[in-house]
Parts: sequence; C-alpha cells; structure tokens
Amino acid sequence: MTGDGGTSEGTAAGKKPTRDLLLDSLERLMIQDGYAAVSYRAVAAEAGVTPSLVQYYFPSLDELLGAAVRRRSEQNIVRLRAALAERPDEPLRVTWDFSREEATATLMTEFTALSNHRKSIRAVIAEVTEQVREIQLSALRDATENRSFPVGDLTPEALLYLLAGIPKLMSLEKGIGVETAHAHTVQALESYLDAVEPRRPARPDGGGGDRHPSGA
Repeated sequence: MTGDGGTSEGTAAGKKPTRDLLLDSLERLMIQDGYAAVSYRAVAAEAGVTPSLVQYYFPSLDELLGAAVRRRSEQNIVRLRAALAERPDEPLRVTWDFSREEATATLMTEFTALSNHRKSIRAVIAEVTEQVREIQLSALRDATENRSFPVGDLTPEALLYLLAGIPKLMSLEKGIGVETAHAHTVQALESYLDAVEPRRPARPDGGGGDRHPSGA
C-alpha cells in the first residue's frame, strides 16, 4: 500500500486518493442498496480493494460512515455558499431550494435513517445541520437589514425553520405513504416566495431565471 494518494491494491484505487475512492464506493452502496448493505467487505468489493485496506483508513464503521457524512455535507455547504453568493437577494428561495434538494437526496435520506441506529452518526448530522442553519440564518439576517418580509410575527429564525424543516418532514411522511396537504403546502410557500423574492428573468446565456432543486 502506498500513501493517501494511491495504493497498490489495484489499478482502480490508484486513480484517485484512496480515502475518496473508499467513500465513493460507500456512497454507491448506500444509493443502490441502502445503509444496511454497508460493511468493510462490501465497501472493499465495490472499491476493488481488500477489507483490510478499508479498515486501515477507517478503523471502525462509525469512522467510515461519519467521514462519508462529513464529506457530503461539506460539498453541500460549498454549493449553499455559492448559491447565496450568486443570489444574495434571494436567501429565502435559496434556503427553500437547498432544503428540498437535501430532503429528497437519496444519500442524505439514507444517512438520516442510519442516524436512528448509530448515535455517532446522529451527532455528526446534528453538527453539520447546525452549520448549514447558521449560514442560512446569517444570509437571511443580512437581507432583512435592507428590507422586511411580510411574515406577521415570524422572526427570521422561525421563517428559516419552516423553509428548512418542511421539506424534511414531507420527505419523512412520503416514506410512510402520507402526502395529504403536501402539494398545497408547497404551492403556498412557492406563492409566498414569488411575492417576496420574485424570480429573476432568465439571461440570454441561459443563466438566472428559474432554478429547480436536483440531486441524488
């Protein structure tokens, strides 16, 4: 085995840092078969390496799973910061789009389900969720310094929680077959956002305009 930049365990492993190779393999497993399919042996087979190599980089499954949660969350935070920087006048819509994407993303759904069985993963998810909320809240507070939103008695914190929490709740309910009132709730929130943060017209180069959440 070589350093973190590669390994002698196979040609596939040598194409990128071993740690990333293993985390990529874990993500594929979770998307294809769910978190219950994750084991040293399964990750090793997916990556084309030996189980001992997986354990060398991640001495416990909790460390492997926690690293995967952190990496995916860091990637999401980068996208969130970029969207807020690009659309500083749309913090509510950015939060709504980000939350809907995150709530329906297969990996995050699997990680959340896994957290019900592993306290260490629950702690990591809580930590990164707090980071995301602080980023979103900071952007919303900056926006409210220059204008007010017609939200009655709702504070920026309460408004943020609704936009960030409702997509997750709907995702949980859909998982058990409940969708009553979902469409009406989405329509009401979309109408509110259209009123307080009108979508910018699309640019000739295809930028701007409507943006829809997507992700896996």
